[in-house]
Amino acid sequence: MTTHATPPLLAVPGATSELTARLQAGLAQVDALLREVVDHDDPFIATASGHLVEAGGKRFRPMLTLLAAEVGDGINDQVVQAAAGVELTHLASLYHDDVMDEASVRRGVVSVNRAYDNSTAILVGDLLFGKASELVAGLGAEAVLIQAQAFVRLCSGQIRDDRPCPQGVDPVDYYLDVLADKTGVLIATAGRYGGMFSGAAPQTIEILRAYGEKVGIAFQLADDLIDVASNADEMGKEPGTDLREGVDTLVVLRARAMADPSVAADARLLELLGRDLRDDDAAVDEALGLLRSHRALALATEETEAVAREAQALLDPLPDSDAKAALRSLALSVVQRTG
Repeated sequence: MTTHATPPLLAVPGATSELTARLQAGLAQVDALLREVVDHDDPFIATASGHLVEAGGKRFRPMLTLLAAEVGDGINDQVVQAAAGVELTHLASLYHDDVMDEASVRRGVVSVNRAYDNSTAILVGDLLFGKASELVAGLGAEAVLIQAQAFVRLCSGQIRDDRPCPQGVDPVDYYLDVLADKTGVLIATAGRYGGMFSGAAPQTIEILRAYGEKVGIAFQLADDLIDVASNADEMGKEPGTDLREGVDTLVVLRARAMADPSVAADARLLELLGRDLRDDDAAVDEALGLLRSHRALALATEETEAVAREAQALLDPLPDSDAKAALRSLALSVVQRTG
């Protein structure tokens, strides 16, 4: 497999230079382990398995595992192994996501379903789930159980994300519950593993788990906003994916609730949001333009930042440290990015 440089560490504004250096060194170990694990004797399988590893990405989940470990006794081999297991689980889910989304670009490169085909993307995603399980199995039975439970919730979230909100259920509550499952749970696992394998106390591990889940919700809320507010160059993929799929994200839910049908722009937005936009690029572009100028976008942004601040508050019981300060900064930085 081609060797590439370690992906750049996602900026953590609150991290000291010493902490950043330790995180970067740990991330380099995680990246090396990922490349080793996804390699295969069959060149085709090796290339397909390494497609998204080679594309890079933010490595947010393993970075959080490493940072959470700094709340305990620090980064060690088990922490690195856990971080790689979480990232492989995430990468595997992306292979499946791109099939479901009919995506053409991921992380600035051709998506694996386009580079190969849907069947290959699904099977390689399954293979990567297996590889992730192999890694986690080396960490003990509790780690395997945690990963299995997280995987069940992740799949449940994806299934519910593809289904309409049931009658009688608040659509925003439903949406946030879906995000907790499809994104929050794996980031919660990253924080939990970091605490577990660095010797942190049980109450600290629970704080890191809860913090991770809340950050995961904020992360996905921000991603959904980026899907509306950013362009393809910033995102590394085409904007408007959720609109094409008919997924009502927070900004769309707020726009539906706030729109005034007597206002021409609002009436047109409601009309577009009621359509099947899968094969209508012009309508998607128009809907994006209307959403970008709608006050619902500012409200959804404020609500997203509020979730990040809830994550910060969960850290209050922890003693002050460089790692705690970095975790606080990280919570807000994930909702202030543009890609």
